[in-house]
Amino acid sequence: MESPLEPELPICDAHHHLWERPPGGYMLDDLLQDLRAGHNIVSTVAVECRYGYRRDGVDELKPVGEVEFLESIADRVATDPTITPRVAAAIVGHANLLLGDAVAPVLERHMAASPRRFRGIRHSTTWDASDMLRSEAPRGLLGDSKFRLGFAWLGKLDLSFDAWVYHPQLTEVAELARAFPSVPIILNHIGAPVGVGPYAGKQAEVFQLWSSGIVELAKYPNVVVKLGGVGSMRSGYDWHERAVKPSSLELAKTLQPYFEHCIEKFGVDRCLFESNFPVEKLANTYVNLWNAFKRLTESYTIGERAALFHDTAARVYRIG
Repeated sequence: MESPLEPELPICDAHHHLWERPPGGYMLDDLLQDLRAGHNIVSTVAVECRYGYRRDGVDELKPVGEVEFLESIADRVATDPTITPRVAAAIVGHANLLLGDAVAPVLERHMAASPRRFRGIRHSTTWDASDMLRSEAPRGLLGDSKFRLGFAWLGKLDLSFDAWVYHPQLTEVAELARAFPSVPIILNHIGAPVGVGPYAGKQAEVFQLWSSGIVELAKYPNVVVKLGGVGSMRSGYDWHERAVKPSSLELAKTLQPYFEHCIEKFGVDRCLFESNFPVEKLANTYVNLWNAFKRLTESYTIGERAALFHDTAARVYRIG
């Protein structure tokens, strides 16, 4: 394992999950093991993953159980003097925006469950025509009138939206951002350039379509982008199959064209690094991943790096 580079640099890990699911779990102790591996993780953003839902009651309120669970984790950490990082300093839950106006009481229940940390929701809208990719929503959901009726409540309640889409859908996110300029939209995983299924072996073609989508999306100041999530199997790399995970040098070389394009178009004040653990854990180690991010930004100024590693995430997710 590599040693952490620049271990004093403050980091807000802007995207991780906590869950128990086959083949194994990733709960607080597992997260803390990674957070204590040598990088200076001062806070984290816990993002919904459909874990901890209420088992009883009406379906639309069941996701409140996950926010209650994450809030309990954050409270436990806050009262434990042996734990330094502010785990789940911000919480992103889920609500079904297709409820339209009926989503308002769901959002209010989330806010009541986590009055100091709940910041917004993620409604996964990944869709692709290929059955080799997991589609979590019907085609064109971001433009659906009922969905947008529910989305409007995020603006009314001062909440944000984490957008989870595949790269061909980036223009749909741009249309949503144009329609709701007051709602902060956080693009997950650089917009997920896909390298499997019908996109396998077409890296140049995918990069061209993805990069043009990033250019379009960057026009809207209410959008920021999370730099990370490329280690997922959907990206088409073989990292998850290797006995020895990629070095930070290899990771930095692979990620450079994607991350630099995002930073060039959005600027450091609209980009934030994320680990996407434990999803990324199949492909990379926590230390190597953040080492790669640090290598990628070696030539940046102190202020630019502060924004990318901590300040943008703290501002977007209102972490005081």
